[in-house]
Amino acid sequence: MVDKRTLEKYEREAKEKNRESWYLSWALDTNSEEREKGKTVEVGRAFFETDKKHFTILDAPGHKSFVPNMIGGASQADLAILVISARRGEFETGFDRGGQTREHAMLVKTAGVKHLVVLINKMDDPTVNWAEERFNECKEKLLPYLKKCGFNPKTDIVFMPCSGLTGAFLKDKVDEAICPWYQGPSLLTFLDDYAPLARDKDAPVRVPIADRYKDMGTIVLGKIESGVVSKNLQLLLMPNKQMVKVTQIWSDEDDADEAWPGENVKLKLGGVEEDDVSQGFVLCSPNSLCHTSKNFYAQIVILECKSIICAGYSCVLHIHSCSEEATITGLKCLLDKKTGKKAQAGPKFIKQDQVGIASIEINGGRICLETFKDFPQMGRFTLRDEGRTIAIGKVLKLLD
Repeated sequence: MVDKRTLEKYEREAKEKNRESWYLSWALDTNSEEREKGKTVEVGRAFFETDKKHFTILDAPGHKSFVPNMIGGASQADLAILVISARRGEFETGFDRGGQTREHAMLVKTAGVKHLVVLINKMDDPTVNWAEERFNECKEKLLPYLKKCGFNPKTDIVFMPCSGLTGAFLKDKVDEAICPWYQGPSLLTFLDDYAPLARDKDAPVRVPIADRYKDMGTIVLGKIESGVVSKNLQLLLMPNKQMVKVTQIWSDEDDADEAWPGENVKLKLGGVEEDDVSQGFVLCSPNSLCHTSKNFYAQIVILECKSIICAGYSCVLHIHSCSEEATITGLKCLLDKKTGKKAQAGPKFIKQDQVGIASIEINGGRICLETFKDFPQMGRFTLRDEGRTIAIGKVLKLLD
């Protein structure tokens, strides 16, 4: 999708900065900070088309300093592609405790992505040289962890070898002589044959806002989680209860008259100033409002925490595209991990690898959320503190 002249220009510029092999990433890393550091910071957006389908690609950052941005990207995805390096030492660094591979897999699952493609990249590296043993070693180390995250190895995960630099197995297969042991499809063939996801177009409209800016009016970006958005449609912006009108719709840079569930869209809104819209607000149908709350009960699983967690613990809550400071105000009970039944009522604290039901209060104002049972996409959340994901959870009941 990127024309040849643009790529040649990137290649020239990358050469001038002594970063020759980085030029391919510049197609999605567009600002100068990202190009200087060689790290993705914002979630890059682009689209590409195959003979059968139209895809939106969200290029999420892998660096641990920018995980909050990555959560924003993951909450809009239907299918996640986890790119892993097969190079000796690099895979181990990513997968060891504190590495990003673990956290990203867990966050993608919590964000509601059901299917995962694990692309084992850099198979052409001299330390790997398309060795099947290395591919299987990476696969066997990852599988138990992905299972623990909640992915079903039989139905939800696909492993593929590839080389980003040579393009092997991305679009076309490679010569049997180079890699005789992998008989599966290339990445684009797999995506082309991937079964379409069921979408509810008759449900009330829900569009969590991922970003907003001013450009001859107020423009918001987000993914339509349910319902159909059309031009001149009147919607309500929650939690402020402000009436807005959709005056223009762009689906992947193209003008459209309507957009369906699952699409990543840009909407121009009339009747609201840019300052009155924030990330995490939700556009919804006036006759079926999105719930808002400040206090709720949730089931939480503690993943990684050095100390114990008790009432009064503060952290940052990420739910759909919203992130707010929150406090755990009380612990109702601990649950047995295997049976899901009550194990202990009114515990004083909860520690790593335990599951419990807690009451959580948002420190700021009210936020938009739904119970997990009613609307899973807006009922899953993660809790983060000091740059680490400490817990994942789901909303059970809204208290006010």
